[in-house]
Amino acid sequence: MSKDVIELLGVVEEAYPNATFKVRVTSEQAKDHSLLCHLAGRMRVHRVRILPGDRVKIEMTPYDLQKGRIVYRFLPGSSGQQTVGTHTPPPPTVPSPQPSPAR
Repeated sequence: MSKDVIELLGVVEEAYPNATFKVRVTSEQAKDHSLLCHLAGRMRVHRVRILPGDRVKIEMTPYDLQKGRIVYRFLPGSSGQQTVGTHTPPPPTVPSPQPSPAR
């Protein structure tokens, strides 16, 4: 089974019943395109709440360009410009030298 999906970033505009949302795409590939998206199963299991105005990552199939699946909700205040799998570890901390005891 091949995974030929298109990953995009967007902003939730409206919330509909049954975990369905209207999302406006903000990615350069489909700027200002609106999609009808449902919540992915993993997000339903973990009870992730989505509200209008949230920045989300969506997947859409090339076969139906009007529908999509919300797979990630970005934290409030984050830019949402991260890509999947990129994590920058914090810089290593070097302990400061201890002063030698006075004799």
